[in-house]
Amino acid sequence: MAQKPTSKAHSKQIEAGTVGRNKGHKFEALLAAEINKLSGRIFMPTKNNSHLQKGNPAQNLLQYIANHQNIVITSVKASWLGGLATSGLGDAITDDDGKPITKSKSDVLIKIGTPYETKTIGISVKTCNKKNPTNDQMFFSTAKAFCQLLSNNEIIISKAAATGLSMFCGDTGYRPIDCMNEDELQARISDPNRYYWEETPQKSQKDWKDIINSNQDKISLLLFQKAYKDDPFPPEYLLHQTVKYKDFNDCEIAVFSMNEIVKLSNLHSRFVLSEYYIHKGTYKNDKKPHLAPRFGFIQFQRGGQKQHPTQLQFNLKSGYFYMLKDYFDKI
Repeated sequence: MAQKPTSKAHSKQIEAGTVGRNKGHKFEALLAAEINKLSGRIFMPTKNNSHLQKGNPAQNLLQYIANHQNIVITSVKASWLGGLATSGLGDAITDDDGKPITKSKSDVLIKIGTPYETKTIGISVKTCNKKNPTNDQMFFSTAKAFCQLLSNNEIIISKAAATGLSMFCGDTGYRPIDCMNEDELQARISDPNRYYWEETPQKSQKDWKDIINSNQDKISLLLFQKAYKDDPFPPEYLLHQTVKYKDFNDCEIAVFSMNEIVKLSNLHSRFVLSEYYIHKGTYKNDKKPHLAPRFGFIQFQRGGQKQHPTQLQFNLKSGYFYMLKDYFDKI
């Protein structure tokens, strides 16, 4: 459903988000179309499987899959699913039970034929249409839903951890305006609608550090693969358009299997806290440093946008695909 702007600034935010999303969808649809042009071309496995590549993304993706799975690809049929959840646009396909697919974490779905079998492979596509890499959103949720996702996947979430995350996101009942007296609120320069990470209880902070360090690969994989309940085709590969391109046949991409990107992310770092300052907006007079949680290539924060201020937003660190050379011999 289209959002209704509440101000000129909000209208510009919505417009910018829509333009960016549509550019991403355009690349996804083009990728699927270009893959379909390659049907009948044979891709033999080779030993060269660089994560960072330049050229035709459709060809490079199929060659990467052939190399990674050590298979000969003899036929392909791609479908674009990326616009189904956000705008209702995409290819009409069904799952194995014949039910229409209306939402999927896979933006492009490829049916691949080999001399021995046919397999369906989901691709998560990330795009950047700037000269330099930017943060890319990978998961959007609420504190409660994220905790439930982890619990559903046998990761124990303590009451203190759940409470701290609700404070961090600014859920009703957990905000400074809900918990502080009038004098405390008058003295507060920081946002009264949420607590910052360093303001959450020490028990919560410790629990989240322990939860993530003990389950980092599992949590990372959930963020890459999960978004919709009963998604029939969670993505097996990530293809990231790294920067803006002029010619599709000379486009730089980074490509990984999900297990590879999760492993590389873990090697990059465990759970850490990164210091930052507020330089703009309503609370720019808040000169105190705040702490942002990170693990691997993944950073997370309170959404804060006017249309969904308490959402929990997970992003991929900008330029993460240029930080991989030190880890190649470890995966």
